[in-house]
Amino acid sequence: MAALIALSVNGMDVQVSVAPSTPLLHVLRNDLGLNGPKYGCGLAECGACAVLVGDTAVRSCTVPVGAVTGRSITTLEGLGKPEHLHPVQAAFVANNAAQCGYCINGMIIATVALLRSNPKPDETAIRTALRHHLCRCGTYLEILAAVREAALAPSDVAVAEAEETAS
Repeated sequence: MAALIALSVNGMDVQVSVAPSTPLLHVLRNDLGLNGPKYGCGLAECGACAVLVGDTAVRSCTVPVGAVTGRSITTLEGLGKPEHLHPVQAAFVANNAAQCGYCINGMIIATVALLRSNPKPDETAIRTALRHHLCRCGTYLEILAAVREAALAPSDVAVAEAEETAS
């Protein structure tokens, strides 16, 4: 049975009329037209559907939208703009981390969550944060290089996020 659910997505308050058990991924893509999170497996195993709920990366394919009512949700579209990339997005571009691009949304979201909780991650922390994200193209070395680069200037990440929020 449909219910009116209030969400904050990419800084905008929205309401959707869906069953509370509907996967958050379906609401983001089908009802709100956001294409950043991808449907990969539907089992929370590949990471393509990752979004931030608060500062935590979650697999939106298995999170019921009713569980995130009123919470702040950020998708790839909410991080940066094509003309002004978020520092993590810029690091992924600079390191040619994307080949087909399908998994990169989840990798970027996981990296942002990692750097918010651990601004100076070591190699183990980086690999742990990405361990459940699958890249079928095999660009793992480039992805790791991108995360390392983004972590070099964590204050820049915090400043960029503060500037985005202010504008």
